Amino acid sequence: MIQENKYIEFFLEPIRKCKDYKPKFGESQNPEGLTIEGFLNIYGRDPFYSWIGLDSKLMYSAHKAAGGMTSIYRQIGVGCEHLFREIIVDTAKYEKRELAQWSYETKTQSGKTKTLTLDGRLELNAINNIELKNCLSEWIKAYCKELSVKQIPQNGVVFEVRQGYKSKDSKRQNADIDNATVAYANGYLPIFAIFSSQIDSDIMLRYRNNRCGIITGSNSNNPLISLFTFSKEILGYDLAAFFQKNSKKFKQEINSVLRVLLYAS
Repeated sequence: MIQENKYIEFFLEPIRKCKDYKPKFGESQNPEGLTIEGFLNIYGRDPFYSWIGLDSKLMYSAHKAAGGMTSIYRQIGVGCEHLFREIIVDTAKYEKRELAQWSYETKTQSGKTKTLTLDGRLELNAINNIELKNCLSEWIKAYCKELSVKQIPQNGVVFEVRQGYKSKDSKRQNADIDNATVAYANGYLPIFAIFSSQIDSDIMLRYRNNRCGIITGSNSNNPLISLFTFSKEILGYDLAAFFQKNSKKFKQEINSVLRVLLYAS
């Protein structure tokens, strides 16, 4: 029960931050966003906007709701990342929790060095859960066969965690594929762990053609396809049951956030 409560908080803590969201309206002097009073003051002083009625609480609510939706999806993604990494720490029985992440350095066009970090890692030599280690080794071999990867990565798996993936942002896709290339070069199988079952089929095809593995929140019983089946059969933690059991709590929190975002205050 203590572990379950810990997981609930890891997932919900970022989402609660959405209640503090305020639209910025292009005001660089207000990085935290504008209150409704600040918005009405700025739009009320704008002749054109005030003439046509945009200096309205309803307009503020519309902006708050629109930007807030983006914030919700982003923070759900952060919650998924935190939750998944904590499950890895616990199921792998790592001695050091920093083992659950993987990072590497790269050069920018200006010659500066920057560090890129992936959300999760299962390092075979550091896993103290023997059953997980053995299951993961076989799973890696099976996934490599699916991707037609002939040289099996020996160090383990690195994960990029997302709540869903519908974006057609080619720059983001290129960065993901670059990460996967570096992962292979360092002996890791790159896997995208998508909590939702919703992912664009074109993205799925492009990633798999570039030897990137993808597991999603589908109902499939295949651990090479479903994140939830992978979690249950390989990690040894029933992630689907966790969400089903605590669904009421999660719905209440999301509804609470939505009410705040839709109310002009």
